Amino acid sequence: MGIFGRKRRSEGGETEPEFDDATGDAAEDADDYAVEPENQLSQTDDGPFDVAEVAEEDGIPRIDLGSVRVPVPDGSQVQVEMDPEAGGVRAVHVVTEQGQITISAYAAPRSGGLWREVGTELADQLRNDGAKVTIGRGEWGLEISAIVGDVALRFVGVDGPRWMLRGVIAGPQSAASTAPDVLRAIVRKTIVDRGASPMPVRTPLPITLPDAVAQHIAEQQQG
Repeated sequence: MGIFGRKRRSEGGETEPEFDDATGDAAEDADDYAVEPENQLSQTDDGPFDVAEVAEEDGIPRIDLGSVRVPVPDGSQVQVEMDPEAGGVRAVHVVTEQGQITISAYAAPRSGGLWREVGTELADQLRNDGAKVTIGRGEWGLEISAIVGDVALRFVGVDGPRWMLRGVIAGPQSAASTAPDVLRAIVRKTIVDRGASPMPVRTPLPITLPDAVAQHIAEQQQG
């Protein structure tokens, strides 16, 4: 595990085969959320962005994880979660005052709609685990809120071109009112690089660490 801080700024400062299968927040059933055209990401949306849409550097500090480039807000930290069994990176988290944010990208069908399917399954799983779950609608469609013990969770998802992006923030219930906005802000400015390789639907897009971060973690493990 490695943690890397980002200090606050001072003032002034291709074609491929498709692996598709046959197939304020109000408490509602996830089945009520149809996949609507306006919920599909387009090049006119603010974000998140497909790498093909990014023409130039916008000045936003991001950590480049290969398949995703995730914003790192002032005052936040980057935490790397390693997988001891697989010997690779399990996840990378952005830790903010409101909670820990995890951004993940997956291969998706060209037809879109994967997030509604995944989100419905996720809500069912959380309920089965005893969580208090609320389904709502946000700027990209389905959003899921859950309370697990003392922890408040918020999940959002975005269907992009052949990818799906999922974001979650986990934090104290005392920050539950402000945490979703922090999560949305990071998701909104995330860049996704799907790549051209064929992948089965739902395959997580690979995470690669910047050289400096990978070296730091290797030194920690050796020490």
